[in-house]
Amino acid sequence: MTHYFIVPGLGNSVGNHWQTYFEKSATNFHRIEQKDWDAPKSADWVENISQAISGYDPETVVLIGHSLGCIAIANWAKISNIKIKGALLVAPSDVEAPKYNFNTVGFEKVPLERIDFRTVLVASNNDEWVNIERAELFAKKWGSELINIGEAGHINAASGFGEWNEGLEILKTLE
Repeated sequence: MTHYFIVPGLGNSVGNHWQTYFEKSATNFHRIEQKDWDAPKSADWVENISQAISGYDPETVVLIGHSLGCIAIANWAKISNIKIKGALLVAPSDVEAPKYNFNTVGFEKVPLERIDFRTVLVASNNDEWVNIERAELFAKKWGSELINIGEAGHINAASGFGEWNEGLEILKTLE
């Protein structure tokens, strides 16, 4: 059985966010909780990913990141020697963009090292937190399959992505 671990971005993807719907869709979906959702430290988020998956066979683990959660996964992959089944990376935030001025520690750079497990990056043509060219660069550097879903904003609840069945279908490609 595959075990899915949700790695939200800033604010924790609550309410009508697609990650919340994914979490409620089956018992094998687990949200990785963080100490601070609004002023995160990368080291804490990376450690929490390691702790959350530590009791599972890595070959059964799929991480599901959104926004800053994608960068946390890339940071985790950079320092971890654990080869998991895969990761779905949706709308990774470009933490290097001038507009990105949130109170974060350790998220100043987007890691561009190849990720040593299968990844699918889902991006949009009009995401305010990452332009499509940067999303394409991340996908290329990380070795991710890129899926551009068109005009979809930041692929979050505010963009109309609540119960996102297409996202669940994309996730199934990692099984």
